[in-house]
Amino acid sequence: MQLTAPARRTTDAKGTGDAKGATDAKGATRAARRTGIHDTDGMAVAAFVLGLLGLLVLNVFLGPIAIALASIALWRGTARRGRALLGLGLGVADLLVLAVFMSADNTMSWSL
Repeated sequence: MQLTAPARRTTDAKGTGDAKGATDAKGATRAARRTGIHDTDGMAVAAFVLGLLGLLVLNVFLGPIAIALASIALWRGTARRGRALLGLGLGVADLLVLAVFMSADNTMSWSL
């Protein structure tokens, strides 16, 4: 199942179909199409959701995953920068909540 439009194949000046060095009608080199934007937006949203869910359950697993996804999304330049920053903050908050409850109960996990 393909969710995005297929990339157009460009030809070079010789008509060989090689996208490297492809030129348009005026002879200007075409810029490479930026791919993966939707992936990074999805990572930012996933980081936010996992960070929020991690405050309630499985924060030892969901916190680091939220931090990793948010960091990758920010590094790749997501359009949803605010959501990625919230996911990063919530992932850190997950680990802080775990540390506070672990120190209060003197156990590896916490319960209400």
